[in-house]
Amino acid sequence: MVPFDVEQVLSELTLEEKASLTSGADSWHTTAVPRLGVPSVMVSDGPHGLRKQDTVLGGPSLASNVPATCFPTAAALGSSWDPDLLRRVGEALGRETRAHDVAVLLGPGVNIKRTPLCGRNFEYVAEDPHVAGVLAAALVEGIQSQGVGTSLKHFAANNQETDRMRVSADVDERTLREIYLPAFEHVVTQARPWTVMCSYNRINGVYASQDTWLLTRVLRDEWGFDGLVVSDWGAVRDRVRALEAGLDLQMPAVGPRPDEEVAAAVRDGLLDEAALDRSARRALHLAARALPSGWDPADLDLDAHHALAREAAAAGSVLLRNEPVGGVPLLPLAGTAGLLVVGELARTPRYQGSGSSQVTPTRLDDALGALRAVDPTIAFAPGFTVAGGPDGDDDALLAQAVEAARTAGTVVAFLGLPGPDESEGYDRPRLGLPDSQLRLLAALTEANPRVVVVLANGSAVSVTPWRDDVAAVLETWLGGQAGGSAVADVLLGVREPGGRLTETIPLRLEDTPAFGNFPGEAGRVRYGEGVLVGYRWYDTRDLAVAYPFGHGLGYTTFAYDDLRVEVHGEGADVRLDVAVTVTNTGDRAGRAVVQVYVRDPEAAVMRPTRELRAFAPIDLEPGASRDVTFTLGARALAYWHPGLRRWAVEGGRFVVEVGASSRDLRASAVVDVVGEPLWGELTGDSTLAEWMEHPVGSQVLAAALEGAALPDLDPTVAAMVAQMPLRVIADLGVQGLTPQAVDALVAAAR
Repeated sequence: MVPFDVEQVLSELTLEEKASLTSGADSWHTTAVPRLGVPSVMVSDGPHGLRKQDTVLGGPSLASNVPATCFPTAAALGSSWDPDLLRRVGEALGRETRAHDVAVLLGPGVNIKRTPLCGRNFEYVAEDPHVAGVLAAALVEGIQSQGVGTSLKHFAANNQETDRMRVSADVDERTLREIYLPAFEHVVTQARPWTVMCSYNRINGVYASQDTWLLTRVLRDEWGFDGLVVSDWGAVRDRVRALEAGLDLQMPAVGPRPDEEVAAAVRDGLLDEAALDRSARRALHLAARALPSGWDPADLDLDAHHALAREAAAAGSVLLRNEPVGGVPLLPLAGTAGLLVVGELARTPRYQGSGSSQVTPTRLDDALGALRAVDPTIAFAPGFTVAGGPDGDDDALLAQAVEAARTAGTVVAFLGLPGPDESEGYDRPRLGLPDSQLRLLAALTEANPRVVVVLANGSAVSVTPWRDDVAAVLETWLGGQAGGSAVADVLLGVREPGGRLTETIPLRLEDTPAFGNFPGEAGRVRYGEGVLVGYRWYDTRDLAVAYPFGHGLGYTTFAYDDLRVEVHGEGADVRLDVAVTVTNTGDRAGRAVVQVYVRDPEAAVMRPTRELRAFAPIDLEPGASRDVTFTLGARALAYWHPGLRRWAVEGGRFVVEVGASSRDLRASAVVDVVGEPLWGELTGDSTLAEWMEHPVGSQVLAAALEGAALPDLDPTVAAMVAQMPLRVIADLGVQGLTPQAVDALVAAAR
């Protein structure tokens, strides 16, 4: 098919045809205009694997899909901290998407993990916007390198599933700019996704699908997005207002009514036809760039994709704890002799979350099968039942498992959240593991001191009741179709547990930032924690946690030495060059994830104790050293100035910290930065202190009061007066300062 001329086609469209282009033809296809050669193109779910509904199987089932590689979910991919890996996963996703003639893969999701109870956290990367943005950009670049598009979602402030289609996220602009928008901004500006998907929720009372500030002023005018904005499925409330705001495509098809309303609004002068033309043009551009692939799914190397999924699952596995037993850390396992595997999840794996991202895998590895491929004599006891697994009595299964554990050399217990606990559409009911699993684990640790826990869950779970009773804890998240083999690789030391936490594991639900402000009430949820999200909350408040952001052990150790930080430029053009020497001090090869944090201890506004600003995974052989370098631009030092409504670099001391987690900081350096002018526009409501700090205002005010008989004030009263608006001081009758004089001063200070 030859690409069509978008502008020529647009000029020949009828009003009704233009309107039709801005809504779907069905659940998964855009609308075609056959008479002008405009094809319908298909979009499909797929943050971690293509979910193309099978037209043969049909039906509404989320599982009736063509087989595709199920890669680890975003929670696991994000824990790798590895942009190169995510780019390669993206390339594989792109190949499978294009081979199945799908034009746009609906993902990735970069919503921030505001609370571990969000039911869809498994689809999101991190609690930190920097790591989320960098990793998602790499995934988008990989997918789109294969000639298919992505849909960055869910824009924006979609941080819960409870009442997700109506709830208003009430959040101030500084918090939006510093926490909930930067990951989107990074992906849009660096990777240029074909589409962005707006979220269901309202933001400060306005539906995202109708939010002009969000969809036009920020996304397009500030960030330069030139693609298409598509609604989440069912997110449009008022099609005409949505088009005006910058939403281009309503999905899915809901019948002729919205198109008829759009056409009528144009005819009646209620909608500028230029706004409709704008969105129709974007829909045409999407159709023009999404030509049929000509690829055959049979040509895909699914074995290679499965191997990549296995690599990614190991890279995202986080070794939380690995204590010595008999003087030697329990992992990696010294061998398989006397090994007992406990837990139905080892045989019936949880490898992805529920909802629209469910992939039908091309194959499925389980950990028990992978371990028995190495040693068929490995013993197994299910210990408990799970949905989708064999029936049984949990009490009897517990007793059998404990009896076997008494004589086992080492027990590996596979535990995790039940599938129904984590899904799109509703939030998690609890932070902890099921009671049946906790009872089993308590009995196992009494029977055997050599217990390893392998977790499968899409977001943080409480480990507080039991972590000190076990020797090792391996968090595998939801590892995709090859997760079982990857776990075996890590346990046996074939692969390094490469993951580091991209979300803090708290001690208690009550310690989490959104506790008391989640999931809201009466249709509104207040983001009362502001910019203190995730580790920013725990570190700033100095709260104890189970495991901090960035934490993860390996099978070797690293030293960080000789931190160097150089400052170049000033103000909005400042740049920090950071270098540190990292050495593998252990006896085997391994991976370190070098993390760079910045602190502003003298800020005029409340800022978190530290914020991640750069990171790099590096692989080193035993004894090897490497200089790791970073360049931090002005944005790494800036905050969103509430008065100026822009990013601002405040001058003064900054602390650069480098380490292995937000609480394992190995080196720090203090630097002085020359900031930029941060004086806003003075008004009569500006305080006396603000006038005195302003370079122009202080001069004109001093001139106006020259010669005036001002009273002597004691320090307490002077401090109180300094916080008074100038207009109030004038009303109190200060000589030479009248309301008219204040107006003149305001004019002179501009």
